[in-house]
This record gives sequence, structure tokens and C-alpha cells, in this order.
Amino acid sequence: MPAEYGNRLVLGISSRALFDLSDSHRVFQEQGLAAYSEYQIENEERILKPGSSFELVKKLLSINELVEGGNAVEVILLSRNSADTGLRVFNSIQHYDLDITRAAFGGGESPYRYMSPFGCHLFLSTDAEDVQRVLESGFAAATILPSGGGAGAGSQLRFAFDGDAVLFSDEAEKIYQAEGLEAFAETEKQAARQPLTGGPFKPFLAALHKLQSEFLGEQCPIRTALVTARSAPAHERVVRTLRAWGIRIDESLFLGGLSKGEFLKAYGADVFFDDQQGHCESASEHVQTGHVPHGIANQ
Repeated sequence: MPAEYGNRLVLGISSRALFDLSDSHRVFQEQGLAAYSEYQIENEERILKPGSSFELVKKLLSINELVEGGNAVEVILLSRNSADTGLRVFNSIQHYDLDITRAAFGGGESPYRYMSPFGCHLFLSTDAEDVQRVLESGFAAATILPSGGGAGAGSQLRFAFDGDAVLFSDEAEKIYQAEGLEAFAETEKQAARQPLTGGPFKPFLAALHKLQSEFLGEQCPIRTALVTARSAPAHERVVRTLRAWGIRIDESLFLGGLSKGEFLKAYGADVFFDDQQGHCESASEHVQTGHVPHGIANQ
């Protein structure tokens, strides 16, 4: 991460994840780029409605009010728009009093290449292609799905993560896919003291943990949960892996194959990240969900 960002947690987000751009996107799809640009310019004074990740961004930015100097987190707009058509987005940012001042407008190209210069830990978008490119460049990213659930209640920001192929590598998932549940459980039992390799969301979780350490106990504005289909005895390797990384997870749910949605709702997740599309679609009925197109389940 560039030195000027220090220990700040940095989120990159697309325009369509932050705001509801469904009408203008429909113009783009049906009439092309020129018509889209004209539409955005003609409507640049019309304030956009909040998008799927709007409340998540508001909660994240509110953390700055709790720290000295007010610079614990930053949200950066990473958009395929041009600066000209992006003026409507910035007008809406100002209307909602969101503290977002930095942006990259790609002029039709994917903004993935600006993740590193901006020091972003995570990218959220509704564009699966952009998400894939960010993942391939070594950063955490997820495609935000349409959701039947809103932000979690209360001011605390609650993240939930799947394990294999998200926080951890897909090395164990490969055995499950190739040889079945029994072989998976036996292998994980034998390798219980061998830490798993990190997955694409390990650096983001580490950054969250570092930010959490700035607060005391119940005063912490962030809470994390591992929500995994694993069960005993495959749980031990996960626990020991996190211990080896020096990262604390606040809650761990080992569901043994049960559907995750109701548990995520009970936890009050603001967002849940999973690599398997089926799990994501089920979870999105209850909470905001990000699909992580990584690992063997997405090949």
C-alpha cells in the first residue's frame, strides 16, 4: 500500500454499487455509449437513489467520527464512467454528504488497475467482469447481488465471510469436489495443525482486524463472523489457521451444510462474501451478499 495511506482501510466501489443507476444503465444497454452519456449529462442535477451498497458505505465512513483525526477509513469511487458523465455521481455524493473525494473514471474501461495505486483492500461492484479482473490482480473483490435484505440493524458494521476460497485458499475445497465429504473430513483432520494458505480476502480481514484493535471491546464499530459449511472435525484446522495468522474472528458458525441465510440474518450481517453462486443466491434473500468468483467452484 502507498505510504501516504498509512494504516487506513480503503474500499473501492463502483458507481452502480453505490447508487441506483438502473435507468441509465438500461439506456446504455439499449442505445449505446453516446446515448448513455447524453442521458447522464441531461440528468446530472437529478439526485440518484441509494444503491445496494449505499448503507454499507455510510456505516463504514461513520467510523471516522469515532477516531482522532477522522481518517481510519476511506471510500474511493472506481468507475467505468467518464469524468463528464460521472458528474451526476459526484453531485449525488455531495447531496448525501458522503465523505468521498477521490475517484478514478475509466472512460468505458475497467478501473481495476487503480486498486494498487489507491491502496484499496476491497472492491465492490455489480460488474462481474471488473470483479474478476480485480481478483486476478491480487485484491479482494466481490460482485454485489440484488438482495431482499437491507443493512443490519444498529450502527455496528457486521461483515460475514465464507471460509474456503474466500478467507482461505481452495486447497481443501478441491479435495471435497474431487473425492467427496468423507475424504475432505479425513484430510482436514490429518492436517489440523497445518495452517491453510490465505485466500483473496485474507488481506482485507487482516486490515479489518487491525482497525478493530484500535477500539476497546464493546466500543468496536466493526464485528466479523466466519460462516462456513464445515463442521467438526474439519473445524480445528480453521481455528488454528486464524490463530497462526494472528487474526481474531468475533463469531464462528460451523453449519455442517445447513443453509446460511437464516444464520446470517440472525447475526445481522451488513454483507456476506461467498465463492459459490448457489450459496450467494440463497443468502441474498436475507442479507446483502457479494459473490467472490474465485477457486475451483468457479472454474
